[in-house]
Amino acid sequence: MAAEINEAGFLDAFTENGFVDDWGRIFAGRDAITGWSDNEFIRATGVLTPEEVDQSGSAVTVVEDWKSTWANGRSSLAFETAGDKIVSMTIREG
Repeated sequence: MAAEINEAGFLDAFTENGFVDDWGRIFAGRDAITGWSDNEFIRATGVLTPEEVDQSGSAVTVVEDWKSTWANGRSSLAFETAGDKIVSMTIREG
């Protein structure tokens, strides 16, 4: 069963100065992350299938298989957190 996407919840998960680093392209702040997500993440009707998860201190890395209308393939999502917020989400080859 597919999970319903909560776009506001995703955006609210970032700190005020949070950013996404998508293969070297930086999207900083809520408006930039929204624009990126509208094209390449949430609104790209993606399905993220986690394959590996590693947590070390405030860093969490998820290796996943991504299928969407924008891109497909295995990648790594590295999250840096502060408390219960995401400081950064870095996407690289998985």
